[in-house]
Amino acid sequence: MTADDSGAASRDRAIDDDAVRDVPADDPPRARGEGTTGRADATADSDENNIAVRLEQLILGADRRYTPFQAARAAGVSMDLAARFWRAMGFADIGQVKALTEADVLALRRLAGLVEAGLLSEAMAVQVARSTGQTTARLADWQIDSFLEGLTEPLDSGLTRTEITYPLVELLLPELEEFLVYVWRRQLAAATGRVVRAQDDAEMVDRRLAVGFADLVGFTRLTRRLEEEELGELVEAFETTCSDLVAAHGGRLIKTLGDEVLFSADDAGIAAEIGLRLIETMTHDETMPELRVGIAFGTVTTRMGDVFGTTVNLASRLTSIAPKDTVLVDEAFAEELGRIGDAPVSEAEAAAAEKAAEEGTGAPPPSYRFALQPMWQRPVRGLGVVEPWLLSRRANQGTSG
Repeated sequence: MTADDSGAASRDRAIDDDAVRDVPADDPPRARGEGTTGRADATADSDENNIAVRLEQLILGADRRYTPFQAARAAGVSMDLAARFWRAMGFADIGQVKALTEADVLALRRLAGLVEAGLLSEAMAVQVARSTGQTTARLADWQIDSFLEGLTEPLDSGLTRTEITYPLVELLLPELEEFLVYVWRRQLAAATGRVVRAQDDAEMVDRRLAVGFADLVGFTRLTRRLEEEELGELVEAFETTCSDLVAAHGGRLIKTLGDEVLFSADDAGIAAEIGLRLIETMTHDETMPELRVGIAFGTVTTRMGDVFGTTVNLASRLTSIAPKDTVLVDEAFAEELGRIGDAPVSEAEAAAAEKAAEEGTGAPPPSYRFALQPMWQRPVRGLGVVEPWLLSRRANQGTSG
């Protein structure tokens, strides 16, 4: 132990001694029975605190050993940088309480080492901490609120939920940890592949993508009519359906916003298929309200797994003006579908080609998957005048696959 550690330990003992001296030795209860109730409540609180501490030790795999200052010093980083990393990961300031473990020190050392080696800038290291913290915080909340709660619902053993949580976490922790690493590696491989396939360095950050929003119609009215549990089940079913359809057809789910999802695709044809299948699937589900989808194509800036830019804003605006159970796309998206041969550039030319093929005077026409119908031009707030197109399936085109 260094001289500083010895001094810190002495100060900790002094504080503890002061706390003991400040507790009144003979403070009687104010009314009959209050003392017994107070002791029972204190015992219950103490038991829950003990279980909470044991759970923390189980999950973290280590005891509390360091204050933030001591952890920063042990990791060889400044207190300022350690605090920035800590906040970026989504954790509250804890003063100089001894609450950190060897794992916290190692994490600080690794991030700082990446900066020192020149692999990451300091700002990028903070972004890594923030993106990881935000993603895993949501995952952890979901697992506790839904997964763990559901597993501890039937209490046939006579144990309370608090008592059954520890052995349950003990069994699940290694399996969930392995699965998390597996999924992360799979996602990292897929993301790396997309970057490698980019045409140039600029495209790695500012890319041309199809971006779409899917929005439940009348969701605000539903929140007033449905019970909280029913509303939660509807939102979960909506998000699950959207996630599965987007992934199955080669898109990427960017984020969910309760009654709305944001997705993207490298290919306009993939995005069109996703948008139409979302409408078709929701239409056949009587428990779901109507849906509207807006898709735009253009340059998109990607940051921390999210997408930004005029293309994203346009997709959002198209969604807000789309009639129920329809897909609206912008002009650039319509042009891209024509360029890749998924929709005719001109319906009149397509009809003429089909007629010529039927009469035997022309070559077989291309097999288009989608049809596009221009809508009235209209001003859109912040984006000027926009000409939306109504996307639909081409006649005689099925929905299999």
